[in-house]
Amino acid sequence: MRERGEGTVARRGNRLSVPLIANLTTALETRDPHLRGHCGRVTAFAEAIAVRLGWRARRLDGLRLGGALHDVGKLAVAESVLRKPGRLSAAELAHMQTHPAAGARLLGTIEELQPALPYVLFHHERWDGGGYPHGLAGEAIPVEGRLLAVADAFDAMTSARPYRPPLSVHAALVELGRCAGSQFDPLVARIFVAAWQAGELVVSEPLPVAAAF
Repeated sequence: MRERGEGTVARRGNRLSVPLIANLTTALETRDPHLRGHCGRVTAFAEAIAVRLGWRARRLDGLRLGGALHDVGKLAVAESVLRKPGRLSAAELAHMQTHPAAGARLLGTIEELQPALPYVLFHHERWDGGGYPHGLAGEAIPVEGRLLAVADAFDAMTSARPYRPPLSVHAALVELGRCAGSQFDPLVARIFVAAWQAGELVVSEPLPVAAAF
């Protein structure tokens, strides 16, 4: 019973956040039109994983909040970098990689958005410790970040980029399997593949350009 009540409170808090989330999302998509639809797809992918992990209402509410806002730190990234049509230089990539910490700083000042913080800050960490911003490894990475990393990468792979066409769903699933245990939490990657194969997720092809970093 307590879990159900907590979920109700969380949903009420999220409803209070709706205008703020919409404003932040609109601002982000205005600065980088390639992100349109990306956060929604990532959230849907991540939620399918979380349901299979047995997450209940309160955690799912936090996931939806974090998925919607995971790239909010890109508001602090130069438009010339966000909109660059080709691959980023080393300096530009380093600048882009500041967005998780920038997003966490932004949301850290807004009490009702605190549940989004682990998604925003940790979704580019890698299971093998080679990610950013903190280089965490394995289970030292909060599960929220590990879960969103898989969903975010799959959407990036199956979306067009200015410098390459999208991967097929099959190729992206193979890549998730290949990188399980290095880039991705192997359990989370396996669950995502199983959810896809069970028909719990769909994606239209080709997708618009999505975030890659």
